Amino acid sequence: MIIVAFITGVLGPISILYIKYLLDKRKKKPDIVKDTLRVSELVDSKIEHIKDEFKADRVWISQFHNGGNFYPTGKSIAKFSIMYEVVSMGTTSVQSNFKNIPVNLFSKSINQLLVNDIIEIEDFTDETIATYGLKYIAEESGCKSAYLFAIKTIEDKFIGVLAIDYTKEVTRLDMESINHLQVHASSIGGVLMSYLQQ
Repeated sequence: MIIVAFITGVLGPISILYIKYLLDKRKKKPDIVKDTLRVSELVDSKIEHIKDEFKADRVWISQFHNGGNFYPTGKSIAKFSIMYEVVSMGTTSVQSNFKNIPVNLFSKSINQLLVNDIIEIEDFTDETIATYGLKYIAEESGCKSAYLFAIKTIEDKFIGVLAIDYTKEVTRLDMESINHLQVHASSIGGVLMSYLQQ
């Protein structure tokens, strides 16, 4: 009786743990390259659709990330990079110009997005429209109108920006289009978070 109790009470759980260990060991580890390519394909497809649907010249997504550490405190430096971009024929890309940019260099625009979720700049040449420090970037990239949307998680964590640029002509988006783009930004946030949490 004591032997049976010992076998079922001690060796049974140990056997189960060992079998679980062997099964876990067999499971495939995530393929980071495959997963990255899958997410990139989804996001690229989504922003290509946005470009076509809203007749935009350039659509891009930036994401916040850790960009190194301050000396001597070791505190992380918040930075952002344009991770995804699509452009129409004849429109220049800006992606290579925005890699590892310290957040504090764009504090006006990023804070506006953090608080209000959107920046609407119908015409960069109109002095009555707030441009949140983005006017010189628009001039350099030939942007006439821009609409930027905060990408946030379900928990309201600000993780990136969806931007729609018009370089060929000044473009005014109506409220229905703005609302639709906010839905797209939320959807992209879901895709990015599901990837980041793997």
